[in-house]
Amino acid sequence: MPAAPTPAHPPFVLLHGGRHGGWCWKHVAAALRQEGHVVYTPTLTGLGERAHLLSADIGLDTHVQDLVSVFEFEDVQDAVLVAHSYGGMVASGAMERIADRVRRIVFLDALLPRTGESHCDMVGPTRSAELVAMAESGGEGWYIPPSDASWYGVTDPEDVAWVNSHTTAQPLKTYQDPVGNTDCAWSHPGMFVECVPSTLEPHVLDRVRKRHAEDADFPYRVLHATHDAMVTAPEAVTKLLLDAVDIA
Repeated sequence: MPAAPTPAHPPFVLLHGGRHGGWCWKHVAAALRQEGHVVYTPTLTGLGERAHLLSADIGLDTHVQDLVSVFEFEDVQDAVLVAHSYGGMVASGAMERIADRVRRIVFLDALLPRTGESHCDMVGPTRSAELVAMAESGGEGWYIPPSDASWYGVTDPEDVAWVNSHTTAQPLKTYQDPVGNTDCAWSHPGMFVECVPSTLEPHVLDRVRKRHAEDADFPYRVLHATHDAMVTAPEAVTKLLLDAVDIA
């Protein structure tokens, strides 16, 4: 049985990005547990091992509720919440309901929306049109099929095989739905980690860069790793997350 969380060893909640699942945190979660932390790696509805629940009705609010439920049902307190990529949309929406349970929020190459923005708003019209086209050509018009692991910057053959065997489809609606109020996400102590090189277009991170310049409570770090850094550089990601525990 893991040791009970303490101020020095708060729990971690690691939230995956689009078309991924809790599985992608395997190596980081193991390392954090070795350091004495309780770690949760939820999988959002319709993805990963929950792919059998995939439906056109799943939207961003569904995923926000998924994350809120983890905090409520597991009674998670004083946690470090880590959101990767699309997971930033989910975490930002959920913070309105779980902020009092979160010590720090870490955006790992993730989207940090303003109230009312969607994933498609943030990635821009060109990428948004590509996502719609992917859904039309290979997803019956309502879901986005998996991309090859190389799109996420994964190159090691074993890692490529692992990622490709685990990624699943993503409901297009989750990318098109506007997020609710995100004031808590923007005002909460945290950290943004930019992965270099990243598959995210530079303008997607502009809002976060601006915040870093203006808010000393929201450190900005650069990690020399690809977008799927938890897969390609788990040791470096683990070190950054442990650093986040003690951010003043």
